[in-house]
Amino acid sequence: MSQQTARPGGAVWALVITSVAGFMAALDNLVVTTALPSIRKDLGGDLPDLEWTVSAYTLTFAVLLMFGSALGDRFGRRRLFLVGITVFTAASAAAAMAPGIDSLIAARAVQGVGAAIMMPLTLTLLTAAVPAAKRGMAYGIWGAVNGLAVASGPLIGGSLTEHISWQWIFWLNVPLGLALLPLARLRLSESFGAGAPLDIRGTLLASGGLFGIVYGLVRAPVVGWTDGIVLLGLFAGTALLVGFVIHGINAKNPMLPMRLFRNRAFAGINAASLLMFLGMFGSIFLLSQYMQGVLGYSPTQAGLRMLPWTGMPMLIAPVAGYLSDRIGGRPVVAAGLFLQAVGLGWFATVIAPDTSYATQLPALIISGVGMSLFFAPASNLVMSSVRPHEQGIASGANNALREVGGALGIAVMASIFSAQGSYRTAQTFVDGTQPALWVGSAAVAVAGVAALLIPGRRRAAEASEDSTGNAPERVLETASH
Repeated sequence: MSQQTARPGGAVWALVITSVAGFMAALDNLVVTTALPSIRKDLGGDLPDLEWTVSAYTLTFAVLLMFGSALGDRFGRRRLFLVGITVFTAASAAAAMAPGIDSLIAARAVQGVGAAIMMPLTLTLLTAAVPAAKRGMAYGIWGAVNGLAVASGPLIGGSLTEHISWQWIFWLNVPLGLALLPLARLRLSESFGAGAPLDIRGTLLASGGLFGIVYGLVRAPVVGWTDGIVLLGLFAGTALLVGFVIHGINAKNPMLPMRLFRNRAFAGINAASLLMFLGMFGSIFLLSQYMQGVLGYSPTQAGLRMLPWTGMPMLIAPVAGYLSDRIGGRPVVAAGLFLQAVGLGWFATVIAPDTSYATQLPALIISGVGMSLFFAPASNLVMSSVRPHEQGIASGANNALREVGGALGIAVMASIFSAQGSYRTAQTFVDGTQPALWVGSAAVAVAGVAALLIPGRRRAAEASEDSTGNAPERVLETASH
């Protein structure tokens, strides 16, 4: 049972504090993308170095997310939340003051550690502070703030880079973090989880495996696919991930129980989420550079022009939620993924050194609508695919797989770019970006197929009832519509 110590404050303070913390962590996923050309100009570095300025954050964030949540359950959620904010804020300052590309990458990795501790605890702290009857509204506001961070990331990064300097995309976090520390200490209640043992072995296996594979994918275009270090990274990483799966099957308290994947709904939505983020993150990584380096837009102009894609969830997400309640999440998620795949394929078709913005706009809008239809229904599908007491680990697993997909997407699509093109001229950049976009489109299309394999609402309810005797509350609720 969760233990909680009363603390002055209330639901409003908890909502403000956790929403701002979530905004900071979500913002840093994409805020760097429009600053990459400026970072490259100031600090040097080739494409693999630019990849790591993004992937170092998403990778450490992904592999430590569930571990961070477990630390909070064991040692106190508010206490670890404060630790996470402190690490994230200090690493942000270090990134802003980085004298070279290597130190920037290291700071970004530490940022990811702080975010992995801080982010999963925002929801548990919010749940502890908000009465059950009002949690739906609180979760909605928290989710909207996080959606705003994703949507505004490229625009904020571009505006700060153009009008001040790229360092301010990291300095921005410092005053926010310093303000949150005393507020969280004074206004949030302490709470604890059930005290399950920490899965250190599982964390090491997942972290080592993912690092080995991503390192191999990033390094291969530079030194060749037959290089000994590249092969070691790829094979050792794969072996460690196989070990992680075996550990998840056999361990008593694994960080990710593999039995959850026996549920077709859980397996399907998580496969779709990983592939969606693989295609989306990798595409944004390249297209944000294309808009500046090839088409000549300023960082702010590039961020604004990405808004029909990245900002569309703010308009479409409520409609997606309504449709999900009316017809179920599976068709809405699948439609969103296929639209996203069409958008990326459209972009791959029209991309050229002199493509006008009017020609790009349909691809951006279609991608934006597709992404909007995916997010909210996907979260509902994740939570409804497991029993109530498993929803915490299910949410953590889905968020981790999304971040892993983002890191892999940047590595895979940048490898394709390096094999087919370069930064030398506008045409060589397009030559590398076009096939990468086709791969991104294919990945998201496969994600759509995975979504179609998710059982319908009534079948999911019956399957859960057959296996547990009691179907998850959300599944039964939606199945009765």
